[in-house]
Amino acid sequence: MRNLTNMKAIAGGTVFVALILVLGGCQEPVDLALPTATQAKKYYTYDGALSAEVVGNVVTVSVAQDPQLIRRGGALWAKVGPYIFVFSDETHRLFQDYPGVAGVRVVTTVGGAQVASALLARETLSDVLWRRSLNIAGKARRDGTERVTLLQDLVRWGEDRTEFEYNSRYTRGR
Repeated sequence: MRNLTNMKAIAGGTVFVALILVLGGCQEPVDLALPTATQAKKYYTYDGALSAEVVGNVVTVSVAQDPQLIRRGGALWAKVGPYIFVFSDETHRLFQDYPGVAGVRVVTTVGGAQVASALLARETLSDVLWRRSLNIAGKARRDGTERVTLLQDLVRWGEDRTEFEYNSRYTRGR
């Protein structure tokens, strides 16, 4: 009798596991399409040189910064460059339109030399944090030249939420 009870428990557990596996397999497949480099580039509007490439499931956007801005703005302007693009409606739409994109990296350059880069992973920002990011970046874009603290706020926000790298040639001791 005891063996029969154990067999029923095992059989019941097996049916339960099989049911979970079957139901889990009934989900609609997720479209993990990725943009081409050309498609990704079209998301961003910029007066200067801008290029895009897709490597694996990461979109890398390269932006040439005006060397005069870096000279005048110093380390802060060198650091803030990638965050202006990473925390933008364009990046948000790119993530929404292409579920296969795991991250967006923005690399800023001056004369071909990398100044800074920031990689934002898809899962980093909830809807609420996206709205906050867009707000912080929008204020920095609109009023940052008059209120430098807005640029500093954006850099701090970006450093807390991205994998970033700065070229010490442009950021040290300034």
